[in-house]
Amino acid sequence: MQVDIAFNPSVSRNYTVFIDELSSLNLDTKVMVVTNTTVAPLHLEKLLSKIHAKALYHVILPDGEHYKNSESLHTILNACFEHRLDRKSLLIAFGGGVVGDMTGFAASIYQRGIGFIQIPTTLLAQVDASVGGKTGINNAYGKNLIGTFWQPRAVYCESTFLKTLPKREFAAGVAEIIKMAVTFDKDFFEWLETHDLFQDENLKYAIAKSIAIKADVVAQDETEQGIRAVLNYGHTFAHVIENQTNYTTYLHGEAVAIGMVIANHLARILGLLSLEDAQRIENLLKQYHLPTTYKITDDEAFYRAFFLDKKSENDAIKFILAQGIGGHQICKNIEKAIVLEALRCSHD
Repeated sequence: MQVDIAFNPSVSRNYTVFIDELSSLNLDTKVMVVTNTTVAPLHLEKLLSKIHAKALYHVILPDGEHYKNSESLHTILNACFEHRLDRKSLLIAFGGGVVGDMTGFAASIYQRGIGFIQIPTTLLAQVDASVGGKTGINNAYGKNLIGTFWQPRAVYCESTFLKTLPKREFAAGVAEIIKMAVTFDKDFFEWLETHDLFQDENLKYAIAKSIAIKADVVAQDETEQGIRAVLNYGHTFAHVIENQTNYTTYLHGEAVAIGMVIANHLARILGLLSLEDAQRIENLLKQYHLPTTYKITDDEAFYRAFFLDKKSENDAIKFILAQGIGGHQICKNIEKAIVLEALRCSHD
């Protein structure tokens, strides 16, 4: 199965997302695989056996969102220099969203930009992080505040890698699937309510559907000047939660699940979302044992943290809200008192 992503040719090259089609990779150049300490012992040897290249190297990073930093980035870049990769060489991101974001960022700045391929090994990365060309690292001020838009040459999503995912990692990916259904496709959301994603055929359909939704959005708006921002539903709140907990308490998808629920409180206050639809969304998240609450100890500090997010513009916060199920609205300049009311609702 394939999903094509077609950009305006004057902006970026087109590429294809392949689903369960990775038999071998024949690459007539130097190749370096970037992975982490969790994925490497499970799958690295198998992947390396599928790659045929002029020279093949690999680098293994520590696993975890808190390692998505400049030190890990320099580890990748230093390995590129040590192995004398050139501008025709290729990086392969083999891991979850953290590995994909850092590898893509390294590829975008090494010798002013070389190609890379995404081979995501988590559900979250397959349905979201690996598609669309966002790259970056975190710093003390927040998540993904240093990065680039750099599209991969191709993406290979293999369901076999998901067999070794812990339940929390799987659920974190489901949160991103639900996110896209809520904001773009009511029929898909209703399908998710009645189909178990632990069943292989259902999961494969959900992956393909999610990628198709994201591909359509990204092709319209590569650098997030308009509709692509809708893919950040739940993320404005999630990024504050992740930063406040030092990226160690919640997986990204777990924080997004909580962020969606808080965003829904705000949407309800503004009359965009009914109580019934908000409850349906929360029930679907809970069906996969995702967290839906977070204890905000200081509403004012939480509010101030929004302004460090890259989605704020001219000191105005941009919120992505569900407008019913299957619809969305980008809201700016919401009164502070209304936002604080939504934050209070989240821990009442």
